[in-house]
Amino acid sequence: MSEAVSRRSALRLIAAAGTAGTAVGAAACAPGVPPGAGAPEAPPPAAPATEAKGAARIDALLERLTLDEKTALLHGARDPASLGQAGYVPGVPRLGIPALRLADGPAGVRVARPATALPAPVLLASAFDPALAREYGRVIGREGRALGQDVLLAPMVNLIRTPYAGRNFETFAEDPHLTADLVGEMIRGIQDEGLIATVKHFALNNQEHGRDTVDVIAAEQTLHETELRGFEAAVAAGAGAVMGAYNKVNGVHACESKPLLDELLRGSWGFDGWVMSDWDATHSTVAAIGAGLDMEMPGGTHFGGPLREAVRGGSVPESAVDLAVHRILAAMDRFGLLAARPAARPPRDSAAGARTARKVATAGAVLLRNEHGTLPLTGAAARSIAVIGPTGQVPFVGGGGSAQVVPDGAAAPLTAIRKRAGNGAAVHYALGEDVYGRPLPAKLLTPAAGLDDRAVAPGRVWSHEGEFRLTADDEWTLLVHYTGKRPVVRLDGEELFPVRQGVAEYFAGGLLGSAPDGMSVRRRTLALTAGTHRLAVTAEGGDKGQRFRLRHTTGAIRAADLAEAVRTATSAHSVVLFAYEDATEGRDRTSLALPGGQERLIEAVAAANPRTTVVLNTSSSTTMPWLARTGAVLQMYYPGQEGAGATADLLFGDVDPGGRLTQTFPADERATPVGGDPLRYPGVGGRQQYSEGVHVGHRWYDAQRVTPLFPFGHGLSYTTWHYEKLTVRPQRGGLRVEFTVRNTGRRKGTEVAQVYVGPSRELELDQPVRALAGYRRLVLAPGEAQRVTVDIGARALSSWDPERHAWVLGSGRREVFAGRSSRELPLRSKAVVTSR
Repeated sequence: MSEAVSRRSALRLIAAAGTAGTAVGAAACAPGVPPGAGAPEAPPPAAPATEAKGAARIDALLERLTLDEKTALLHGARDPASLGQAGYVPGVPRLGIPALRLADGPAGVRVARPATALPAPVLLASAFDPALAREYGRVIGREGRALGQDVLLAPMVNLIRTPYAGRNFETFAEDPHLTADLVGEMIRGIQDEGLIATVKHFALNNQEHGRDTVDVIAAEQTLHETELRGFEAAVAAGAGAVMGAYNKVNGVHACESKPLLDELLRGSWGFDGWVMSDWDATHSTVAAIGAGLDMEMPGGTHFGGPLREAVRGGSVPESAVDLAVHRILAAMDRFGLLAARPAARPPRDSAAGARTARKVATAGAVLLRNEHGTLPLTGAAARSIAVIGPTGQVPFVGGGGSAQVVPDGAAAPLTAIRKRAGNGAAVHYALGEDVYGRPLPAKLLTPAAGLDDRAVAPGRVWSHEGEFRLTADDEWTLLVHYTGKRPVVRLDGEELFPVRQGVAEYFAGGLLGSAPDGMSVRRRTLALTAGTHRLAVTAEGGDKGQRFRLRHTTGAIRAADLAEAVRTATSAHSVVLFAYEDATEGRDRTSLALPGGQERLIEAVAAANPRTTVVLNTSSSTTMPWLARTGAVLQMYYPGQEGAGATADLLFGDVDPGGRLTQTFPADERATPVGGDPLRYPGVGGRQQYSEGVHVGHRWYDAQRVTPLFPFGHGLSYTTWHYEKLTVRPQRGGLRVEFTVRNTGRRKGTEVAQVYVGPSRELELDQPVRALAGYRRLVLAPGEAQRVTVDIGARALSSWDPERHAWVLGSGRREVFAGRSSRELPLRSKAVVTSR
């Protein structure tokens, strides 16, 4: 079926799903959770009397609010007593309406004070455990309240559509079904604790490249079967707020799209919270409020003075302002913020937060490769270990941008490995690659200057200009570390570290953006020719004074670090090599390869010692030309503040790696759902098409018969598993799938049993070759077997019909598969799906 979008269908976009109940049954509208994982709970309905009383209270407040006060509630402002959060909306003290503080929080509460730095959501998702997602949400919910916040700007539920997207670590998966399960439970957890959750970014914000301007063109069926599933689940879970995206959707800015905000979100799904813009994503006054945007963040460019003028001039009815204010106040009332005596804020429970952080990090870790029993480290392998790589010594807690959290503390993996190995073990370390630079040689510059730790007093300016000479061409990386205004560094007249526009200036990465001592870092790599070069540095002390240092790496330094790593690896029985990729909001990746000289480092170390385990602290899928040389690969993503202890637990086999990939790892960058097609990614002329249709992620690999490096759902265990005795039978418009999983090894282990369903021949709609329909996380003792039951609801068996604007059940004979990943499915059967 063609995925072209006509002007008429673009305007309609994703019309009401109100007829879906007649097509698939009313119960099919709520995405399900696998048996045993915690059934989805709709938010408890308010008692009629309570609901009426709340509505009357809000109506009374509206009558007393002036137009100035109303519009002040519809946009952000400067917080006079900021806690370091992302946003602030002033209240109306004379009427008892409190201010709102809004904090980022996909992986913990992002304020100026310490909070539990949880593992990245993609690592949480890899556990395939909705109950754990709820626990994760509860930690954030409690801490948000404890840290003075009212609204959490999370979770992010946009799908992992392209492996290049800079924020893939902040979201869950490439799969719509898994995403819907997890976001619903995470929202319930956040809001269990009284914090308002904001699901974002509505909709199709699946890349950072051109995110402010790109026009995303997606057909109706594509939207409903992929990106919108998670948002619908968030609404069903009772999310208090929705954040509109930066991009356009089918020709209209998401924050002024009536089909999205009014017709779909409120009309079809019944959302009763409020919609805020992403920061500076509001582009109009009349169109935005008319489409259903309630709040402009972070300021009042459009919803401040211009909105008041529009009301007074008659282009916006005051009733539209009243409706937006009513939605905000209703959500505040629902969470007790308008109560005469609001609930007391709880204290932080940092110990409980740390326990959950470690639990998530171990549960979601994915063992991608394990040859010849490289892991777990036992016996001689545990007594002689070489730890290599910069993130072995510097903990990589989280990605950059909105996800950065000030942790209570974070140990280095090297420390945790030494502790776990014990006093009788030899654990040696080699840097492998220097990411923060070495001091410049004392006699490099003429005239000389000390640039490794220079203090500049308040109100003063320090500058120096000198020359240095290279005897041969070389590649240098120059780095500036600083505590105040960034020093100006010029090499041969060129400014090396200019201030960049927008978020690119502030979001510099979770690892590389700051040094271990907290100083901000910027770096620049250049090919320098033999001869004389001029270096000039100017630094301002500002109001508070500052410290800075200038550092570098050269070809000789890199070669020496590599040689030391190889020597260290050769002298040890086993190697644990930490590799990284530092992703951040504000920019996409330019390659799926590991950055810097890491590929060369892995190749050299693994050649010297084949018992090398590579631990990946990366944001998303990674290409691995070095894979065949390694003994094991452990995917840890960004593991949070307890990542070091969790990594040691996994390396030494104290826990079984129970994570499974929530995104496909491609064998080649050109062989991805968006590879080689610039119209799909990053877009051409500001326009992008989701022409892959419903075939997102693993569905595309199946449809195109492309073999990935690692498939969706893949993950190894320290034990072995056997699947048998599959039965499938129809039930109430769905299917009941049963099979037996047996632990056939000698260790207790964790398995994620997965169920996929094939297409219906009775539907003349584009359908996946196989779609994830259910899963079950199991923990079994050696020799233990468990009979697994997975109920597949009507929604998982349905497709969106753009002619009927409804979900339509794919009846008839359907093939069902069960196994360990999307490509390892030893069990298959068929059953007839009926609408009764």
